Amino acid sequence: MFTGIIEELGTITSLKTDKENLDITVRANFTSELKIDQSVAHNGVCLTVVSIEDDMYTVTAIKETLEKTNLKDLAAGDVVNLERGMRLGDRLDGHIVQGHVDQIATCTNVSEADGSWYFTFGYDPSLSNITIEKGSITVNGVSLTVVNSKSDEFSVAIIPFTYEHTNFSTFKKGTVVNLEFDVIGKYVKRITQLG
Repeated sequence: MFTGIIEELGTITSLKTDKENLDITVRANFTSELKIDQSVAHNGVCLTVVSIEDDMYTVTAIKETLEKTNLKDLAAGDVVNLERGMRLGDRLDGHIVQGHVDQIATCTNVSEADGSWYFTFGYDPSLSNITIEKGSITVNGVSLTVVNSKSDEFSVAIIPFTYEHTNFSTFKKGTVVNLEFDVIGKYVKRITQLG
C-alpha cells in the first residue's frame, strides 16, 4: 500500500528486455535503505526490487504491466516518481493507493494559474473508470484531488511544491500518464453493478 506522496524523483539509468519482461534500473537517494523483494511505486506502479548495486536498484515489469502502463515508454535519463510502501502507523497524508494502475491517460492541456498549474487528462471511458468532483485520483503515483470531473476527462490543480518535486514539471500536451482511480469508489461502483 502507498499514500501517493512522492518521496523523490529517480532517474532511469538502464532498460533491459528479458523475453517479454523489462528490467528497469533506477538511481535513487534512498537505494541504500532498500532490500531485495521490497515494493517501490514507479510512476504509481508497484514493482519489486530484484537487485541493488551502489546507488542503483533494479525492478522487473512483466508484459501485463507494460501493456497497461506508461512504463513501456521509458528511456534512459527519464525521471520517475518514487514512493516506498507505507509503514503501518504512519500518517496517511495522501489517500489509499494500491500501486495497481487502472489505465493510462493523455495530458490534453496544461495551463498556468498565477503560481499554480491546471493539468487536464483525457482517458478511455469504455473501461468504466470514473472520477468525482473533489474525489481522489492518482496520476503517475501522485495523490491528487479531482476538479472538473467529466465522463472521459478531469483536471487537477498542482501547487509549486508538487510541480517541483514530481515529474509533473515534465508534462506537456500529449504526455501519457498512469491513472489509479480511488479504491473505495471502485468497490462502490462494482457493488452497484452487481445490484
